[in-house]
Amino acid sequence: MSTFKSQYVALMQARNDVSRADWPQQLARQYSPVVTWNGPHPINQLAGLDRVLSEFWAPFLHAFPDVERHDDIVIDGQFNGQHWVAATGYYTATFSNAWLAIRPTGGVMNLRYGEFSRIENNLIVEVYCIIDVLDALRQAGQWPRAIPNSRGAFPFAYHDRTPPPSTRDGIWHSASDAASSHKSLKLVEAMIAGLMQYDGNTLESMGMERFWHPEMMWYGPAGIGSSRRLKGFQDVHQRDFLTAFPDRVGGNHKARIGDGNYVASTGWPSIRATHLGPWLGCAASHKSITMRVMDFWRRDGELLRENWVFIDQIDLLLQLDVDVMAMLP
Repeated sequence: MSTFKSQYVALMQARNDVSRADWPQQLARQYSPVVTWNGPHPINQLAGLDRVLSEFWAPFLHAFPDVERHDDIVIDGQFNGQHWVAATGYYTATFSNAWLAIRPTGGVMNLRYGEFSRIENNLIVEVYCIIDVLDALRQAGQWPRAIPNSRGAFPFAYHDRTPPPSTRDGIWHSASDAASSHKSLKLVEAMIAGLMQYDGNTLESMGMERFWHPEMMWYGPAGIGSSRRLKGFQDVHQRDFLTAFPDRVGGNHKARIGDGNYVASTGWPSIRATHLGPWLGCAASHKSITMRVMDFWRRDGELLRENWVFIDQIDLLLQLDVDVMAMLP
C-alpha cells in the first residue's frame, strides 16, 4: 500500500478504534488547522478546523452517536502535483437524533459517501465529500413528494447499501502496478471524451460499447438508482440526463486518479449545463446549473465493469427552485 493510501486507511481506522466521544480529538489530529471541507448541501463549504468540527462533525456525531465508517474503495494518486486519496463506502449508525432537520428513526442508517482528501505533511488539508442526503431521506421515510422515486434499483442490495466491488479488492494492500494504473486512467479518460461526442440525436453516437463491459453495473445516487448493462444504464439514467442537460460540459476535475484497476474523479462543480428537459420531476427551467459529481470506476481487462456515482442532488434541485430541505415537516 502506498504511503499516502496507507496513511489514510490508518487515519480512518483510528476513528473506529476509539470511543465516539473521542472522535473530535482524533479528528483534530488528522485535519490541518486550516483544512477546507466541502460537503453536500445544506452544509457546503467549511473553512478551518474549528468550523469543520463544530458545524459538521458535532451535529453528525450527535445524530449518529454509535457511528462506524466502512470503506469499500480506497485509492490514491497524484493530480496536478498534489496527493489525493479517494474513498467511498458507508457510515453505519443508529439514527438517534435529528440531522439536517431529518427526523430520527431510532433504527439503523447507512449513509453512502464519496470522499476526496488532499494530504500534505501527514495532515488532511482539503476535503470534497458527497453524502447521499436524498437517500437518507428515503431511509428515514421522508422522501419529498415533489421528487419521483428512483427509476433504477435503489437500494440495489445489502440492506440499504450499494454493493462494494464484486471482486472485493477495493482497498489495495500493496503498491499498484504503475502500468495498470495508467491503463485504467486512460480508459476512463477515453470514455469521458466519448461522452462528449453525443450528436444530440442518438446515444449510439457516443460509442459507449467500446468502453463498457457487457455485464456492467452502474450504481447511481438516490433519485436515479442502479442499473445493469449498457442498455439498462441508458434507460435508467443516460437518456433522461441528456434530454435534461444536452449541452452539458464536464471534466472540470479537482482530482482524477488511477490506482491499479480503479479510477476516481471529482469536480466542484464537475459539470456545467442548461436545464432544457425534465429532471427528477422538474420541468425544463432553461437555467444554467452546475453539478457536484464523484465517480469511482473498476476496470476489468480492457473494459469498465463497475461505476459508483455520486451527484449532490439536493444542491442541483435547489438550483431548479426545489428546496428539498425546506419541504421537511
